[in-house]
Amino acid sequence: MSSELSLEEIGRYSRHLLLKEVGLEGQQKLKNAKVLIVGTGGLGAPLALYLASAGIGTIGLVDFDVVEESNLQRQVIHSTRDIDRPKVASAKDRIKGINPFITVNTYNTRITSENALEIIQNYDIVADGTDNFPTRYLLNDAGALLGKPIVYGSIFQFDGQVSVFHAKEGPCYRCLYPEPPPVGLVPNCAEGGVLGVLPGIVGSMQASEVIKLIVGANKEDTLIGRLLFVDAWRVKFRELKIDKDPSCPICSSKATITKLIDYEEFCGLGEYNVAANEIEQIAPQELKARIDNGYKQQIVDIRETHELAIAKFPNAITIPIGQLTRRINELDESIDAVFVCKVGSRSQFAIETLKNAGYKGRLINLEGGLNAWAQKIDPSIPIY
Repeated sequence: MSSELSLEEIGRYSRHLLLKEVGLEGQQKLKNAKVLIVGTGGLGAPLALYLASAGIGTIGLVDFDVVEESNLQRQVIHSTRDIDRPKVASAKDRIKGINPFITVNTYNTRITSENALEIIQNYDIVADGTDNFPTRYLLNDAGALLGKPIVYGSIFQFDGQVSVFHAKEGPCYRCLYPEPPPVGLVPNCAEGGVLGVLPGIVGSMQASEVIKLIVGANKEDTLIGRLLFVDAWRVKFRELKIDKDPSCPICSSKATITKLIDYEEFCGLGEYNVAANEIEQIAPQELKARIDNGYKQQIVDIRETHELAIAKFPNAITIPIGQLTRRINELDESIDAVFVCKVGSRSQFAIETLKNAGYKGRLINLEGGLNAWAQKIDPSIPIY
């Protein structure tokens, strides 16, 4: 691709050309740049929109998911007509509609230890728009091994984080978080919710960092070595200085990681899935039959109070998951206890919590949670 700007491109990017920090040379760098966006959801949407508008020459999109109606509250790159389409296809159409001068490569696949290096090596910068710890550690390690900067963002409810992890120039994600949190401790957005505009704020900041890295901003003007916290509800920002860990296993002189590992296992998800398989499950249809036949059991809904306002499980005991251990005496160990949450994941963690607290009764998890009950048994219950 020629770095020369056409007359049309000069007109399109004129507001950039007027900035001495960008100018003609910087815009040409943007045109020649290749940026990989992993995830085309909440964070990936503003990232892709603004990087396309800025004139990034080649944008790669990695995602294996399809557009769902619940995405549209925050994933502004998709529209109602895109529901059930692959996210990368929807995002590509929108990007090309914004800027026909750029190249868009799509990877309709999950990024893994098997394909990450092959995909990432073709790009200058990786923008992390993911929502899970295994992929964050995977991208960090791949970036460190290949010498690529990772522009990091994360969101939950009203809070966001932004940073740049570049092992060549500063600390990496492992320097900040050497170990992932315990499984089940940190819920994802599907379980805990997210303010719709928050990914727009955080994703736009990520896009700004990508642009600065490409045009050659001074290191101190970037978020290398700094973690920015965003509180969208209180409209507050604070900053944490990150130092490079001299014993970091991936980016220090004492590095012990020389290739990509099993990140599901590293984050405890492999072990947790095994544990989950040991938890007794019940399908919605089987639970309905039990109820109809008058089977003696207790149904325990462990969702939060504000979720109960959306929909209630009929005749369930309501105990928010955070109150389970101190309200354990409200449960009858002599009869089955069936646990319900939104999608069946928090309830598994609740069962493990009760087991660890010494509960002796039979504990059963409703497969798919309240959403599965709504889909298969009672369509009058909203799916959220």
